[in-house]
Amino acid sequence: MHLVPFRYLTFIATAAIFVLSLFYYDHYWLPVLAGALTLLGISDLLQTKRALRRNYPILSHFRFFFESIRPEIRQYFLESDTEATPFSRSQRSIVYQRAKEQTDKRPFGTQLDVYEAGYEWINHSIAPAKVTGHDFRIEIGNHPDCPREKPYSASVFNISAMSFGALSANAILALNGGARSGGFMHDTGEGSISPYHRENGGDLVWEIGSGYFGCRNPDGTFSEERFVANASSEQVKMIELKMSQGAKPGHGGVLPGPKVTIEIATTRGVMVGEDCVSPAAHSAFSTPLEMLHFIDRLRTLSGGKPTGFKLAIGHPWEFFGIVKAMLATGITPDFIVVDGSEGGTGAAPVEFTDHVGTPLQEALVLVHNTLVGANLREKIKIGCSGKIITAFDIARLLALGADWCNSARGFMFALGCIQSQSCHTDRCPTGVATQDPQRQRALVVPDKIARVAHFHQNTMKALAELIAAAGLEHPQELRPHHLVRRISPNQVKLASALLPFLEAGQLLDPSQLPQLPPVFGLYWPKAQAESFKRLA
Repeated sequence: MHLVPFRYLTFIATAAIFVLSLFYYDHYWLPVLAGALTLLGISDLLQTKRALRRNYPILSHFRFFFESIRPEIRQYFLESDTEATPFSRSQRSIVYQRAKEQTDKRPFGTQLDVYEAGYEWINHSIAPAKVTGHDFRIEIGNHPDCPREKPYSASVFNISAMSFGALSANAILALNGGARSGGFMHDTGEGSISPYHRENGGDLVWEIGSGYFGCRNPDGTFSEERFVANASSEQVKMIELKMSQGAKPGHGGVLPGPKVTIEIATTRGVMVGEDCVSPAAHSAFSTPLEMLHFIDRLRTLSGGKPTGFKLAIGHPWEFFGIVKAMLATGITPDFIVVDGSEGGTGAAPVEFTDHVGTPLQEALVLVHNTLVGANLREKIKIGCSGKIITAFDIARLLALGADWCNSARGFMFALGCIQSQSCHTDRCPTGVATQDPQRQRALVVPDKIARVAHFHQNTMKALAELIAAAGLEHPQELRPHHLVRRISPNQVKLASALLPFLEAGQLLDPSQLPQLPPVFGLYWPKAQAESFKRLA
């Protein structure tokens, strides 16, 4: 509450000056100016479209003013619209425009240097296809060799994992309401299923981390009874076991006791006021074989709902060991979500943010290739997450092997996030990433539900136009040969030539290993289903 006077200081001071000037000032201009500003502040408090104005009446307009002239300041003195720190103004603007249903067209040509190494594009067709819709979906949990009771038809673009506690109640309400309105899925994050996830009835992917929040015993171990109670909800469509996340793989985390409110404690199944610990490793299993049996157990307990796992790629032999466990047991997850190291809404040590984990494109190609090489790709769908904003971001990753994409920060921008990077301070200026009731009240749920749904819908429309231009009818038809990357000012390569792509069953033939990329030839023989450690 001590923050309230600071946030409202400009409004309170202006109103006081207006009142005093009516009695103690002889000139007309001061009461007129102060009165106009006071009316502006009242308007800011009463309007429901912009959270920043509700939280910072009058003062927020200075930000909007400098933001409006920022392009000119940057153009001549600072930086370009395309410099990403971590998201560029250009990236944020496209989300805001699509969420608000404003025009997202740009004049005067690209701002990108098309001759710079790393520039990518999709080749178009001289005979574009006619794509009549944009509701692109895939079936998860429905392959011939392993029939499921409850397969799920998922959009190819969904909300990535963000927990209640990291995000405010109003943010969760808006995200889930937008997911229901737009017909896509909302990952709960490892903080479990809160009342705010349930209120609007949007499709949920229940993420279960090493803390087993929502399905834990008092000592922090997995509780079968509590898992069944949550997993049996009709709203829960899929179960996702979190092995690691892109922002801080192998790290774990702690929510300090003072931040563990009654709501958070009830949602997660922990004690109010006590530290809420997410261990670095799981206690329910310790080997790839045990992990696969645990996944199968979760699938059975949930009544046959699609069940899989999420991970950031680290030591390649550990993932290879999981795949060898699939071959040994015959147990396959319904899906794998690959989280790139560039992902992550949560705060993390800078060393982890900058230097731990594999970037998404390399991680995705490794997972896709391994499943193809082990003859398992047709049985397992692949999702991915990590700095996904535009339809081209989605198309690029689908071409490299993903079946669908998740976005966290993209949907935060749709809620009104301004990238203040104060998520870990509880002082989020727009009410998205805070538990402060005064701050989060600025986020008006019905307005943000519409924005979340619009961002998804307009991104899907852009994806439809993109694949039609490439002569395709569905994003699942995208392949590496559709994607071109510049590797030097005078040299380009198709992604299919630049990145290694395995053929079906190659990993199962020892004679093929010497011909494969070094990561497979070196580490596949050393991976083992019985342990995450590699053979010497």
